[in-house]
Amino acid sequence: MTFKKIPIAFAWLLAFACSEKAPDIDYTNWSHYGGPEDGSRYSALTQINTGNVAQLEVAWTYRTGDATERSQIQCQPIVVDGLLYATTPKLNVFALDAASGEEIWRFDPFQVLGGENSWAGTNRGVSYWEEGKDKRILFTAGHWLLAVNALTGEPITSFGDQGKVDLRKDLDTDLEEFLIVSNAPGVIFEDKLILGMRLSEGLDAAPGHIRAFNVKTGKREWIFHTIPQAGEAGYETWDPKYIHQMGAANNWAGMTVDQDRGIVFVPTGSATYDFWGGYRTGDNLYANSLLALDARTGKRIWHFQAVHHDVWDRDFPANPNLIRIQKDGKWIDAVAQISKQGYTYVFDRETSNPIWPIKETTVTQSVMPGEISSKTQPIPSLPEPFMNMAFEEKDILNLTPAWENDIRNQLSNAIIGDTWAPPHPEKPIVLFPGMDGGAEWGGASFDPETQTMYINANQIPWLIEMTPNASFGNVGLSIYSNYCGNCHGLDRKGNPPALPSLLGLKEKYSADSLNQLLQKGRGAMPAFSHISAEERGILIDYLLGKADTGDKKELETESSKLYPRYYMKGYQRLTTKEGIYGSNPPWGLLTAIDMNTGLKKWQIPLGTIDSLKSKGFENTGIENYGGPVATAGGVLFIAATKDEKIRAFNKVTGELLWEAKLPAAGHATPAVYEKNGKQFLVIACGGGKGTPSGDAYVAFALPDHLIHP
Repeated sequence: MTFKKIPIAFAWLLAFACSEKAPDIDYTNWSHYGGPEDGSRYSALTQINTGNVAQLEVAWTYRTGDATERSQIQCQPIVVDGLLYATTPKLNVFALDAASGEEIWRFDPFQVLGGENSWAGTNRGVSYWEEGKDKRILFTAGHWLLAVNALTGEPITSFGDQGKVDLRKDLDTDLEEFLIVSNAPGVIFEDKLILGMRLSEGLDAAPGHIRAFNVKTGKREWIFHTIPQAGEAGYETWDPKYIHQMGAANNWAGMTVDQDRGIVFVPTGSATYDFWGGYRTGDNLYANSLLALDARTGKRIWHFQAVHHDVWDRDFPANPNLIRIQKDGKWIDAVAQISKQGYTYVFDRETSNPIWPIKETTVTQSVMPGEISSKTQPIPSLPEPFMNMAFEEKDILNLTPAWENDIRNQLSNAIIGDTWAPPHPEKPIVLFPGMDGGAEWGGASFDPETQTMYINANQIPWLIEMTPNASFGNVGLSIYSNYCGNCHGLDRKGNPPALPSLLGLKEKYSADSLNQLLQKGRGAMPAFSHISAEERGILIDYLLGKADTGDKKELETESSKLYPRYYMKGYQRLTTKEGIYGSNPPWGLLTAIDMNTGLKKWQIPLGTIDSLKSKGFENTGIENYGGPVATAGGVLFIAATKDEKIRAFNKVTGELLWEAKLPAAGHATPAVYEKNGKQFLVIACGGGKGTPSGDAYVAFALPDHLIHP
């Protein structure tokens, strides 16, 4: 028997029989971030289906050879004209023959940029553009945007300055020394690349403005100010005294373009400082918003803010899905945005009207000194949340008495049971969903054949604990708190292995070697070359124990730099001493939602923990990073989990059909494509997130005898 893909017209006949306008998107194409141009993470290929998926085998493996102790690969490959494009842990860009995995070319951007060992962050993909014989790959490394020839990998020297554009420039601000990287690839519209940025989490952050660059020249074409400037709409939602010093409200999660309408949909994150907003009184537009911008001009068409005056770090975590659904007998072109909160917000693309009512709901008010929180937050009536929405007494881990006692002791003074409880000056709060969601950057998959959305999520409680800024008498501690405290904790103990302890650094580093590390970065740690040499020197003395008491001068009277009056003590999951999550399982979820009704079709645990399974604790799920891909063959593919597996589920029932062990955790979204009559499934296996790092891209396909009997 020979398996062939269904012709596009036939595949869509039933689904769009009543459609006012049939879609013209090629769902066999995988040339964009999110697969097809609508970001659906869906493939119309059917060679791999529910009847044969269990016979998948490794077709090829490509080793990048440049993994390090704490490196990751978060890249979702794209495939154009039979070439697969992706990146390595050290952000080399490469092209492979998509059928064989043979390397065609590889480009190390640091040969052009210099600083081979400089920190450049992670990368989740590249962008492709062509006009006639001019074919380009555009990507970022550190604070640089680069363009190379898609067929040869050679830099295009007519782009920007000899093939590169400095993203620190043209931000409509007086400063240019910022921590800027861009981990999600830009989106292409006509001859423009529209791009967001990942920024610092502190008050040193750059403004997160959205920019479009000319694909041919690298010149900035337009800019949208996510932190409005005087005279612009939204300026009134900030404190005018400090607004010029506020940062972030950035797009780090990626975007999606409606090519027919010329609208780019841009989700944004929180403004800094994330957990104490005393300098940014007001709702803070356009932070935590879904923006609909004119892709040609950057002008705002409409916006929706999901979190007013965010103090929980509830960024929008993924690019939105352009979906087509039926409601009240009519087809609607909508945009759906998943969130860390566990909600999905759905709007008419043109009018911004919510598909289901969204109610401004009264929430708990902050008692933090200097903080004025929002009285209400918008909560959608539908779709149904894709996870539990509160951590309550009944949810405390009780698999064993010892674990339960451990968690209860940690929560003896904590505020629980309130999803919108703001940080408290004296008590820790349980943040649920946690800072990593809910939904995460892997994004959702939408099946346009059945109007079903598939979302993976983390269901893990985190703790937020605040402390007064002791640095108004200790400069070293203040600088450490501002730049390092969120990740490594104010006690410098970190959260190994993902976040190492910073205690005892004087045994490992001299002042000079630590200065080099701070300037270049390493692994998941960003470079701090953007901070002043004076600040860096004080930080080095503090970390090496030479200035534990610090300089007693008052920071705010000596400098115009702002420091929060309260700090969050560090990113902290609620876990037992053994690292078991502090809530009852499942901790990882995979959910199918009918987007015509907003109701869940099914929900299952995602992932396993072998050490718990051997003790009889099954169906626990596990923490996951990366997204799903649905196919017309009836299969839903996803890796993402810390247990280093990739799985296939029946997309209708949620039944597990196949799983395979990977060389490292696949914290990325798979790519699905066809070449030479053969369908492939490819996943980046880069590990990280507390699992061993890897350097492999692994492709799966059916055995030849099933395809060509």
